Amino acid sequence: MGIGIGIGFSGWPFGDAGPEAFWSAVDLAESLAIDSLWLSDRVVSDALSLEPVVALSWAAARTRRMKFGTSVLALPLRHPTVLAKELATLDFLSGGRLLLAVGLGRDDDTELQACGIHRSERAGRTEEAVHLLRALWSENGVSAQGKYYRLHDVSIQPKPAQAAPPIWVGGRSGPAFRRTARLADGWLGSQMTPREVGAAIARIRKYAADYGRRIDDDHFGVLFNFCFARDTAEAARLARPYALRNRTDVDFVETSALGAAQDITATIQRYIDAGASKFVARPACPPEAVHEQIKRLGTEVIPQYA
Repeated sequence: MGIGIGIGFSGWPFGDAGPEAFWSAVDLAESLAIDSLWLSDRVVSDALSLEPVVALSWAAARTRRMKFGTSVLALPLRHPTVLAKELATLDFLSGGRLLLAVGLGRDDDTELQACGIHRSERAGRTEEAVHLLRALWSENGVSAQGKYYRLHDVSIQPKPAQAAPPIWVGGRSGPAFRRTARLADGWLGSQMTPREVGAAIARIRKYAADYGRRIDDDHFGVLFNFCFARDTAEAARLARPYALRNRTDVDFVETSALGAAQDITATIQRYIDAGASKFVARPACPPEAVHEQIKRLGTEVIPQYA
């Protein structure tokens, strides 16, 4: 398996800094061996949060090597025809560097209500949209009569530079595992322990076999917090106020890579042993340390996997 390690931003990690902080982080990542840049999706938010398709288009214009993706895009909130056009344009202009991971969106109803979507429609809209994205990217004159989306003789141009841009599904629930197995090209887990990732991958493989499909061994990914410090305890103290902590059943330390370079590498290796090969590493640190954390990831850890 080829190991790929990218960086991810959830919200705005740069404190009071303006757009130049994001641009300099993108430039720094491009100059290192960092595989990809990932942005989370929050349509409705009191805190600063970039719209990922727009922001990634700007990042694509500043880079030539690095890939970029969504971690993850709330698919039910967007009409698939418009989204297919946007993403195809982005992939076309970037020379085929788009990575798309999708999900149902946040667990609360705030964004669904703001976008006029009922919670009961999330899964159905997502699954119809996945089929339509693939059809619109690969065919002309697409027609469909689904429960939520109806198209008649629809074509979009340009087509993506990639013949078939991969679509991954994110999530750590049983339905997300089944959706991955039935529809997706890969899976992206978030805030999961290595043991949980291994169990999830085993379930996805089994479900895929039940559907007569197979997910490539190279298409299992994990998003985790990371923070460099003298040791794990110091890194945990530094990261705690800034780490993603959407779970109450597991301490964030168990789903993060924390400490010196050898500690970060050891955590990544545990995920590799569990079956993952693609990683979205999210810096969990004070705003003024974000760039240094990215630099350390790119110089002290990633070269080990070149």
